[in-house]
Amino acid sequence: MMKGRTSGLLAALGPGLLMAGAAVGVSHLVQSTRAGAEYGLALLGVVLVACILKYPFLEFGPRYAAATGQSLISGYRRLGDWALGLFTLITLGTMFIIQASVTLVTAGLAGMVFGLDWNLTQLSFAVLVGCIVILTIGRYQGLDLIMKVIMAALAVSTLAAVVFAFGGEPNWDALHPTFGWEAVWTAAGFAFVLALLGWMPIPLDVAAWHSLWSLERAEQTGHRPSVEHAITDFRIGYFGATVLAVLFLLLGALVMHGSGNALPESAVAFSASLVDLYAVSLGEWARPIIAVAALTTMFSTTLAVTDAYPRVVRALIEISGAADDKDEAPNMHRGRYITVLLLVTIGAMIIIHYFGDHFTRLIDFATTVSFLAAPLLAWLNIRVVTSEHMPVEHRPGPRLMLLAWSGFAFLVIFCLIWAGWRIF
Repeated sequence: MMKGRTSGLLAALGPGLLMAGAAVGVSHLVQSTRAGAEYGLALLGVVLVACILKYPFLEFGPRYAAATGQSLISGYRRLGDWALGLFTLITLGTMFIIQASVTLVTAGLAGMVFGLDWNLTQLSFAVLVGCIVILTIGRYQGLDLIMKVIMAALAVSTLAAVVFAFGGEPNWDALHPTFGWEAVWTAAGFAFVLALLGWMPIPLDVAAWHSLWSLERAEQTGHRPSVEHAITDFRIGYFGATVLAVLFLLLGALVMHGSGNALPESAVAFSASLVDLYAVSLGEWARPIIAVAALTTMFSTTLAVTDAYPRVVRALIEISGAADDKDEAPNMHRGRYITVLLLVTIGAMIIIHYFGDHFTRLIDFATTVSFLAAPLLAWLNIRVVTSEHMPVEHRPGPRLMLLAWSGFAFLVIFCLIWAGWRIF
């Protein structure tokens, strides 16, 4: 019996790590590191609160997929055309800029690691071509394997860097949270907090991505996971993403805060500063190792995002009834994925070409837009998992629903504060 439970859990493992891999990108390497470098430990509590309060909405994706055998997008469709239309609007309104944002970070790291004297547009194009090749040849299996290896390597190297940073006698007086909060309570500080919350630890859109990955994993293994196993897989990935967010913030705070060195605007220069954080903590011997680890991590994030949007858009097309059922036309099913993959790549490249030089501004804009869309997605996810189509025995319990409504209130209040701040 125990052997069967273990094998069932092992078959379910994968989508949670894909979710974590997608998370440990811009929100961690860029935003968490900036939070620690610019505000010390002041925003540590904000990061933890965001991760706790967003947990239910992201967990609802794999929960619904395991309980019903359908994606969360199908759940939106069952709520009505208005729900599916709202999710479609949010997806189409953010996918190009989010794809561009994660690609820019990867391109900056690639230029630094390989010493390429290319501009950002050329570097980004090379990164996206690499993603397209892997996704068209390796498909889900290749994505799943790559993510598992890379996440393990990054977790070990980041934990080691933070441990060594603690041993480097940081200036604890400068790191006292009260000093950091003085900088937070400014227009720039508040704007950054909203941007930090937008992708911490990951946008709520990913609940739908996760449900699609869960179904793909079940099809690949021939094993439909139980709700218990699907949630366990999710928790492993989510807990790992939360811990890494804290570690990146600590690294930025311990090594850079109070040093007088501001993180640069350029993607390539930012990437170099990021690797410097590890080199200062671990020593120069670690620089090439960390540079490669950071690059592979961001590449895996870009790979996950590049895979997710074509899956989502394809699902929207097929679920809305605008296309034949995939079982009736498997070639068309795959063809729609490739077509959307190319369209998203082209859209991202246009944004990178015209706005890539304003790296951190682009990141802040993308993360803020995600935060403003979060209450709508949170509400949709609550509606889906409490609807009549969700089996009663698999609906969230009272404590999880209490956390969900608390998170929803948190998101709404912060959005209202943002609106008032922008108006007045």
